[in-house]
Amino acid sequence: MSAITVTGSNGVAGFESPRTRLRLTRRGRVVFTTLAALPLVIWAAVVVLSSGAAAAGGDLSMPGAVFEYVTVGAGDTLWEIAESIAPGDDPRLVVDDIVRLNGLDSSAVEPGQRLALPAVD
Repeated sequence: MSAITVTGSNGVAGFESPRTRLRLTRRGRVVFTTLAALPLVIWAAVVVLSSGAAAAGGDLSMPGAVFEYVTVGAGDTLWEIAESIAPGDDPRLVVDDIVRLNGLDSSAVEPGQRLALPAVD
């Protein structure tokens, strides 16, 4: 007859060493979290940096568009400018186009300010 001897991982028969759980220190948790978040941060940076044309509001259908410019005089308003460049169009729409094209916060303009004018059909 043959005898079978069961030995543990430490070589002692019938005795298993207790397994310890992995314990992370505070520094280990910080390193682990940083490494786990790194791909997300890289992805966000790529998305933000590659959206430059969209964020600038560029019109991609007319990449070489040339605009006419006007310098605002004393007492000029966007309404008067809109009526002078597009007499047959609704001035409210033209004023809105000028505000969006120049990135203005409101329709108030200052004398000496240079404004790009929208293309009028």
